[in-house]
Amino acid sequence: MEKSDMIYGTRAVMEAIVAGKEIEKVMIQSGLSNDLIKELIMTARNNNVPVSFVPMEKLKRMSSKNHQGVICLLASISFASLDNLIDRAYSEGREPFFLLLDRITDVRNFGAIARTAECAGLDGIVIAEKGNAPITSDAMKTSAGALNHLPICREKDLKKTLQLLRDNGIRVVACTEKASQNLYEVNLSGPIALIMGSEEDGIADALIRDADELAKIPMRGKIGSLNVSVAAGVAIYEVVRQKLK
Repeated sequence: MEKSDMIYGTRAVMEAIVAGKEIEKVMIQSGLSNDLIKELIMTARNNNVPVSFVPMEKLKRMSSKNHQGVICLLASISFASLDNLIDRAYSEGREPFFLLLDRITDVRNFGAIARTAECAGLDGIVIAEKGNAPITSDAMKTSAGALNHLPICREKDLKKTLQLLRDNGIRVVACTEKASQNLYEVNLSGPIALIMGSEEDGIADALIRDADELAKIPMRGKIGSLNVSVAAGVAIYEVVRQKLK
């Protein structure tokens, strides 16, 4: 991560939030609870900026500067409204096509997925506020510029997001090895949102239960899973193939 992606110190971070900078998240050293830290937490929450509490050792690894127990990660993009993207797709006569990413933590995987999604013409990628790779300059580079063109939505609760999608006529298909049907047997036409999960844990059980349908990528080799960016590419282009029929 480049130094330009970070802001250090309690007051500097508060000023960035109030100024309206696009912020990925604020990290605060665990155990800090002075009045200034409390003011920072309140400012962040009032402006819908995610806050996480981390060990001092993590902050030291990220920077040797006098960070006062506070580091802010800046986002390299402006986040979009999912409601607006859905409305825009329908108003332009298109069937919405979204990708939801559940806990994809590797920046390069995220960038590669964004590149594929932009090339395939998706309306946007949806991520949760916490538990995902930061969208910093490294992600921008890996995406080969795709993140300059592809909208990214950051939602507090992906379960509620699934309901929002369904309320707007968008089917939700979870790509998981727990599925009984393989990807090529599932109807992927019409307005659709795909969910891809982390390589470690896959898609969270709560999201799998709320999905309209499950689909798996058939495996023929001895290794049981694909890299998530490769799996996302397979799933995205199967949707594209079916839409082109």
